Amino acid sequence: MPFSTAIKISYRNVQRFALLCAMKGQKGINWLLFCLLALIWGSSFILMKKSAEQLDGWQIGAVRIFSAAIVFLPPAIFHIRKLPKTKIPIVVLTGLLGNLFPAFLFGVAIHQKIESSVAGILNSLTPLFVIIIGAMFFKTKIPAKKVIGVVIGFIGLFILSVSKGPVSVSDIGFTLLILLATLFYGVNVNIVGAYLKGLDPVKIATVSIAFLLVPTTLVLWLNPVNLTNTEVQYSVLSAVILGLLGSGAATVIFYLLIKKAGGLFA
Repeated sequence: MPFSTAIKISYRNVQRFALLCAMKGQKGINWLLFCLLALIWGSSFILMKKSAEQLDGWQIGAVRIFSAAIVFLPPAIFHIRKLPKTKIPIVVLTGLLGNLFPAFLFGVAIHQKIESSVAGILNSLTPLFVIIIGAMFFKTKIPAKKVIGVVIGFIGLFILSVSKGPVSVSDIGFTLLILLATLFYGVNVNIVGAYLKGLDPVKIATVSIAFLLVPTTLVLWLNPVNLTNTEVQYSVLSAVILGLLGSGAATVIFYLLIKKAGGLFA
């Protein structure tokens, strides 16, 4: 074999090896982001319960999203000019479906003392809604192994939840609020994956949440929070942290995962 040919073959093998390492490295980053997202969203239930000690459901949702919107407003003013004008209505819609509506729905449900085990089980339905809505309305092809994985994960979470004691659904109406929130999540994931996947996740997150400053300000004006009470201040602080992490940072990570790994993985 000529030396030049051997060099070319070796170079190609190095390229393939580098590409394989890059792919594995990317998968590692995706899983790291996934674990970080799970940690943030897992702590969200604790923060919601702390917020519910002195705030009602509407106040929890409003303070949560208002806090994230205030922080995201400056970068959103800069980023909105770089988004295609035809995409802005869709970006606003993702803010409503992915943040505003679920924040109020979860806030009201948690304020009514819905058990965290029930909330966890219902929240785990999000991947199932992603699959169902994607297949029915977005013609998304879902590999069978991913469907099986989602079902096994849901069953595992259900077993883990009921092992801690009987699952009580004391008020089916408020339980359905969480179910509706997960449905909104499922719709939102498919919308982002279908129509916004090529856009910068940071731009999508900042602009979509910044637009929510208007409705949350209106809610807080109609339903003000008494900040003179020390206990109320602690609940507000929990809601603010919930907004900055559970809505702000988590949304950026979530959209980044959708772009890199797909909606079902996220």
